[in-house]
Amino acid sequence: MPRVTADVKDIGLYINGEYGPAENEDIFEVTNPATQEIIARVSEATEEDVDRACRVARDAFENGPWGKMSVAERSAKLRKMADIILERKEEIARYDAMDVGKPYEATVGHEVARAANNIRFFADFAEKQGGETYPMGEEFINYTRYEPVGVAALITPWNVPFMLTTWKLGPCLAGGNTVVIKPAENTPLSVSLLGDIAKEAGVPDGVVNVVQGRGDIVGNALTTHPEVDLVSFTGSTATGKRILKSGADTLKKVSFELGGKAANIIFEDADLEKAVPESIKAAFMNSGQVCLAGSRILVQRSIFNQFLEKFKKAAQDLKVGDPQENGTDMGPLVSETHYNKVTSYLEIAEEEGATLICGGKRPELPQYLSDGYYLEPTIYVHENSKARICQEEIFGPVVTVIPFDTEEEALHIANDTDYGLNGVVWTENLQRAHRISHHVRAGTIWVNCWFVRDLRAPFGGFKKSGIGREGGHHSMEFFTEAKNICIALN
Repeated sequence: MPRVTADVKDIGLYINGEYGPAENEDIFEVTNPATQEIIARVSEATEEDVDRACRVARDAFENGPWGKMSVAERSAKLRKMADIILERKEEIARYDAMDVGKPYEATVGHEVARAANNIRFFADFAEKQGGETYPMGEEFINYTRYEPVGVAALITPWNVPFMLTTWKLGPCLAGGNTVVIKPAENTPLSVSLLGDIAKEAGVPDGVVNVVQGRGDIVGNALTTHPEVDLVSFTGSTATGKRILKSGADTLKKVSFELGGKAANIIFEDADLEKAVPESIKAAFMNSGQVCLAGSRILVQRSIFNQFLEKFKKAAQDLKVGDPQENGTDMGPLVSETHYNKVTSYLEIAEEEGATLICGGKRPELPQYLSDGYYLEPTIYVHENSKARICQEEIFGPVVTVIPFDTEEEALHIANDTDYGLNGVVWTENLQRAHRISHHVRAGTIWVNCWFVRDLRAPFGGFKKSGIGREGGHHSMEFFTEAKNICIALN
């Protein structure tokens, strides 16, 4: 049975500028995955609550001031939101460390600042947006305007809840839309603060609404609701397919960032002093619960043993433990359900004949963490790139190292997957870096680095890794409607 902490948070729905209970007053409990203590009781929205939030957002869009404000006015309020996020960074980081189980140090030192920058960037970007003009001789002139779409549903994931929500919220609000946010039910704590932050920044009531609850009820109600015009979703490919079907009858605009199974390709001329620590981050950051994880490590055979020895030692040096403690590199997996899914691949790996290099079991931890969903950093070697552990998104601290001989073989293995979100290439050969980057079918390729983001650049996936792109004008185009106006000059 989960233990109850002394300080359990009560979190309501945020609709029309106020926190409150669900219509039927139902709640669900959120536990700390490190200790299994109950840390929050959260109002669980009904279909009626979702309907109210959507109608409030529609009224705020049609009749409120938000979409009619000048871009400069909206941007000023968004910059204030960014300031407040930084002022409350410790609180936000503690919440993410509590319900996600990720190291507090990484969250407070990196993710919260990125979240604030997500909001600030799009406030600035919206002010710098231009339009187009197309003269037709001396008789007509066409020009474009970019106007808000309407009510957006933002359905956000549990692995990086606050930062990835602001990544969508920034361009959504900068474009003049109103929004209903559905955070993942496992990790709603930090996202619940966005209503309060928006209000404090002067965003009008009804513009930002947050409803918590299960995907099959709240998510389905949002994606089928006639007042919702567009859906931005980050999560699994399977859920993306369901959302696409749900929104079809009302022809909603959709933007999806879905699953990944990235190839991290290490050529024989790679600088291993850089490649090994970055590959460790790509494999085990947030306990491997990252869509961009470099979970398929392709290593040229001539340096295979050298790389594997260094990589194994670096993995074993990671400190697994309490995410609230300084120095922790890896916390627990997010929930019992997810832990069971990830650990099921340990049996699959054994059945498929993979060679276990290290990990594959619970670490030895203090008694108070004994109920946490912990797994050691786990490394397998497999020659067969078609094996399930090389093809399926495990989303945990489990990676497979696959040898290759030639550049052509590396490309074949890298592209032999249903996913195409990202890839990594390690080489000191400039021509090879470009060749491989051009031919790996993925939305982002990092060369001699990993997880570097420029908010102006497009982000999204090929194949089953997504629909559309986020970032810069790609985000603004999704959250606005382009209007052409043609003026007769004679």
